[in-house]
Amino acid sequence: VQLVESGGGLVQPGGSLRLTCEVSGVSVRAQAMSWVRQAPGKDLEWVSGIFRDGTNTYTADSVKGRFTISKDNTKNTVYLQMHNLKPEDTARYYCALGLGTNGSRGQGTQVTVSS
Repeated sequence: VQLVESGGGLVQPGGSLRLTCEVSGVSVRAQAMSWVRQAPGKDLEWVSGIFRDGTNTYTADSVKGRFTISKDNTKNTVYLQMHNLKPEDTARYYCALGLGTNGSRGQGTQVTVSS
């Protein structure tokens, strides 16, 4: 299984980014997926998850209303759309198998929110 995240970068507070996770070795059609993040000096934090049916999603309170997870089964890809970014969203973001923080994940993509 390989998970490759992209789309991170430096953005000003209030800005938006869309993260992409290209998955190989497993079908996202048959697999629940999550986005997790880790800020410097902090534990890994679960951000959002999507059930394999694609219709049920869950989002952490800290990002609710600002972040949206989705997937494209035909591209075997998972996305995280992030709006109204805040400095406290600064972290390395990882795509992960399953609905928690324990699943296999990729190398991550860095998101930095700063003016």
